[in-house]
Amino acid sequence: MNSVAPPETQGGRRGCGGDGPDLPGLGREFIFGPDARSVLLTIALIVAPATIFCVFVARKLMDDFSGDWGIAIMVVFIVFTLYDLVLLLLTSGRDPGIIPRNAHPPEPEYDNSVEFGPGQTPRLPRTKDVVINGITVKVKYCDTCMLYRPPRCSHCSICDNCVERFDHHCPWVGQCIGLRNYRFFFMFVFSTTLLCLYVHGFCWVYIKRIMDSEKSSIWKAMTKTPASIVLLAYTFLALWFVGGLSVFHLYLISTNQSTYENFRYQYSMRSNPYNRGIVGNFMEVFWSSIPTSKNNFRAKVQKKSVIPSHSMSASFISRNVGNAKGEQEKAMWDMPINRALAIGSNRITLPDGDNITENQQ
Repeated sequence: MNSVAPPETQGGRRGCGGDGPDLPGLGREFIFGPDARSVLLTIALIVAPATIFCVFVARKLMDDFSGDWGIAIMVVFIVFTLYDLVLLLLTSGRDPGIIPRNAHPPEPEYDNSVEFGPGQTPRLPRTKDVVINGITVKVKYCDTCMLYRPPRCSHCSICDNCVERFDHHCPWVGQCIGLRNYRFFFMFVFSTTLLCLYVHGFCWVYIKRIMDSEKSSIWKAMTKTPASIVLLAYTFLALWFVGGLSVFHLYLISTNQSTYENFRYQYSMRSNPYNRGIVGNFMEVFWSSIPTSKNNFRAKVQKKSVIPSHSMSASFISRNVGNAKGEQEKAMWDMPINRALAIGSNRITLPDGDNITENQQ
């Protein structure tokens, strides 16, 4: 996910590599992260074993089960796999809750009765205190985005954006997980867990059918279906990952914590100002409305005039140099190329070979 305020292009769209094609009929677009290619790997890790299961296991079970049961096994699996992939795209391809950057830092707040000495200027405090449900929470100033982060917001070092209710950056979906896509992230992880259980269970069912039909041992039956052995091992390993992740996030949802907060603040040892009780916490994640994005990724920037680097005649305006007593103005100089303007001892070389010296006081 590229920065919300990327370098501007002349008279065109924002230089945001995250915007993508519109979703048909929905009037919105995919917003992928900077490592969006990892989504292709995740899709392959789902589609490849799903294909093996359909060809070598579910298709054989369609012949073994009478009536519509065999067809139901195949149809349910295909529908559930497509549902899992849709949740993956909803997680990876939407704005997680990026807070737009400020063009300028906020004005510092200070008492007018305080007098500043020569060269002293008011500075922005690094943190501010915010009271949430009677508990004081510190919000930090972000130098990159030039804003005070709202509560539960953090700056992702990979996406280089401040994200509301920042949970973590997931390399498997190539996107930050935050306020606007956490619900779909958990649903994706949980549905992947169920999908692994589905494949794992019916692989054992197929092996049992072979044992019953050929009156053989479990080992001989497994040698008859090597695809089932591969799927059993694959889903067993995957269940440790996605299953453990599902349990962990169920705990986080029940206590209204993010992954970042759980490791950073350890609310188990202190009061959690966001905890609404188990029922209220689940309703906040799954039944509350998802806020609209604060960003217009397809907005066009204003065309700015470009100052040429050099021309047949160049004009130089010296900068004002401030000190404790006042400012000392310098004059404007005009000169043709191939001449040097001697102002001090330090020399600057122009792209065309001309030299300029500037006095640094």
